[in-house]
Amino acid sequence: MLKANERFDQLIKEKLSIIQNDDVFSFSTDALLLAHFTKLRPKDKIMDLCSGNGIIPLLLTHRTQMHIEAIEIQEALVDMASRTIQHNKLEDHITMHHMDLKDVQSIFTPSQFDIVTCNPPYFRENQTFQHMKDAHRIARHEVMCTFSDCVKASNHLLKQGGKLVVVQRANRLADVLIDMRLNGVEPKRLIPIYSKRSKPQAITIVVEGIKGGKPDMKISQPFYIYNEDGTYSESMNEVYYG
Repeated sequence: MLKANERFDQLIKEKLSIIQNDDVFSFSTDALLLAHFTKLRPKDKIMDLCSGNGIIPLLLTHRTQMHIEAIEIQEALVDMASRTIQHNKLEDHITMHHMDLKDVQSIFTPSQFDIVTCNPPYFRENQTFQHMKDAHRIARHEVMCTFSDCVKASNHLLKQGGKLVVVQRANRLADVLIDMRLNGVEPKRLIPIYSKRSKPQAITIVVEGIKGGKPDMKISQPFYIYNEDGTYSESMNEVYYG
């Protein structure tokens, strides 16, 4: 089942395995936090955008019996995700779509999902430094889609009152809030993610928005990944191990 340079990594809390390849794509802590902060109800219908190797759907299967769909533009990542799904016998639980998220309006009927999750490319297309490997560049830089494209797709997919949950670099907070509001998804909850308490700047953010929601955003308490000695914080241990 594994191809060259691939390996199985373990999702300990979920008791699942996932195919990873550092030359193509490996998920980061940000994906774990996005899944962790995504609140689900028993009957929520879920779509994951910019799905990579399927890490978010895989994590969410631990918390819902509902079928989960996902969109990824890179064929190699869809292949990795599909083999991971097969290995874990989750074919009836997760469907991967190999497509451009900008095409959702021609593929999916509008307003059918309760939750859309998205771990988008973090870096602007015109950023001076870019990863040289195409797979990394597409995953991390806005060469195939922008954050605004992600929100537009989410607006089409979400039911009125449905939630978009995204993770993004903290220095792009203004982009996130502006693009969400301009595209009909009102920011409602912000979770700042810090490396450790001694670091003054948040490194990433998780933002939850509601399609058609009224302006009223709550800022949650900071989430710290590490203790001062470099070990995982109690909160991060909960994310990894339950």
